[in-house]
Amino acid sequence: MGTRKGLVIIPTYNEKENIAALIPQVLGSDPSLDILVVDDNSPDGTAEIVADMAKSDGRITLLEREAKLGLGTAYVAGFRYALDAGYELIFEMDADFSHSPGYLPDLIRKAESADVVIGSRYLTGVNVVNWPMHRLLLSYLANLYARLVTGIPINDVTGGFKCFHRKVLEAIDLSKINSEGYAFQIELNFLCWRKGFALAEVPIIFYDRTAGKTKMSRKVIFEAIWLVWFLRLKRLFG
Repeated sequence: MGTRKGLVIIPTYNEKENIAALIPQVLGSDPSLDILVVDDNSPDGTAEIVADMAKSDGRITLLEREAKLGLGTAYVAGFRYALDAGYELIFEMDADFSHSPGYLPDLIRKAESADVVIGSRYLTGVNVVNWPMHRLLLSYLANLYARLVTGIPINDVTGGFKCFHRKVLEAIDLSKINSEGYAFQIELNFLCWRKGFALAEVPIIFYDRTAGKTKMSRKVIFEAIWLVWFLRLKRLFG
């Protein structure tokens, strides 16, 4: 199978208020992009909406999972699909419009000179819209903490808007990544960096969701807190 250019992986759980509007904007941002929606058995009918759209557009694929298994495993499942299907550029993107599809061409252009590209909220200051102050402080300080402890040389260590070349994901043992949320993003960035791949950032404005509910939890936060020290030890002792 010949190499196809790009696959945007969008994990979903109860995103019916967003997904039908998001998909056309993603597909319209660049003609080389396809979409894989990884749905964790959303009770609100998200998967049914995507399945209906996929019937009339071959650029849309739905991967349904039997239960709410988490963000990290959803992306790993998406990565495996993308590699098997022969995609060259593989993207992570949220379903709630916090990541604007309008930035996808910026990630693609930057990927011409980098192996991993991160849509960064903190590259040119703090570019977050409509978050309450406590949430903004939590995210900003979490990034600072993760950078200081792990040494990863990027500004937005916990961001989830990314583009990978396939060679990056081929070089990582995906079966050993079990973290979620913030921790998943930190761990993946760390592995890419330690493998010697070139990481780059492009500035984005991050918009808080206007529909649906956030998936943030205390479990996700605490997982990230301990993970960074595990990664530091990994760095020190190989």
